[in-house]
Amino acid sequence: MTATKKQAKAKAKPDPKAEKARELRLVKEAKIQDLIGDSAGTRLEASGVLYRDGAFLIVCDNLPSLIRVSSELSPKAPENGVINANRAKKKAGSAANAGYEDIAHDELRDHYYTLSEAEPVKPKGFRAGVQEYDAKLRPVGSAVHLDFDLADANKGMEGLEWVERSGTGYLLALCEGNRCAGGKKGRTPGGGRIQVFRRGGKRWINTATIRLPESLPFEDYAGVSVRDGRIAVLSQASSALWVGRIDTKKWQVDEGMVHRLPTDGKGRAMYGNPEGVSWVSSDYVVIVSDRAKKGAANARFKEKDQSVHLFLIPGNNR
Repeated sequence: MTATKKQAKAKAKPDPKAEKARELRLVKEAKIQDLIGDSAGTRLEASGVLYRDGAFLIVCDNLPSLIRVSSELSPKAPENGVINANRAKKKAGSAANAGYEDIAHDELRDHYYTLSEAEPVKPKGFRAGVQEYDAKLRPVGSAVHLDFDLADANKGMEGLEWVERSGTGYLLALCEGNRCAGGKKGRTPGGGRIQVFRRGGKRWINTATIRLPESLPFEDYAGVSVRDGRIAVLSQASSALWVGRIDTKKWQVDEGMVHRLPTDGKGRAMYGNPEGVSWVSSDYVVIVSDRAKKGAANARFKEKDQSVHLFLIPGNNR
């Protein structure tokens, strides 16, 4: 073997220390039920989270209410509890959804938005629904569909974020499947997409598409958060978080870097159901986990399911 080939082989071999350095570092975590008791029941399928004013607002895809817990993750915190956000009459679907996939916040108007993954529309197909709320989480108008057709009811929009650009607000909606598709095509990495929407009267008009790096190995996409020009995208199937920079003028992102969620001593994923993510600061993110699926293969994920996790991003370059 020539020296050149030896060097190439050495470069191709993964560095265990480098891989470990790219893991998120757990700071603190807690089961949601341990923080709020049984006030929202025992089935807490956490799907989205928003950090705001020292607390985490959590939505579940099986609950119509919101959950608020202190960012200290203390069961004694007075902020902990269930918020029964009253719904407006729905126009976006024929019936009210059980819950939501994500939540976003408009800082300028102090309004909130919740996301429904995919709802049937006439004559056929599906579209994601968005409900707007005021500062006190009272519905503003009726739920409205995002103007983007989805072919699969189970592979719709999973993440929602609000971004300001030159005084205009935009909603960013993250497609769950690669290339916004379901099936084998949706599971094939390299086609991460975020759809950009601008309000147009009572509509949310699709104005652009953000293409995530083709190098991303993610099989699916579960949550998105933007802060100070930086973007974080979570994958449940890959149990990993991608962090990059976003240019909202061009609606483009850089290559960024992938950080795995912590693994066990055998290098296996410990977090099998991460569903939502939100920036807490330039170095920290909060992630919430859904309920673990049934079956022996998913038994080891129960320890971390239906929980809130605070992570440090190691070596984070601002």
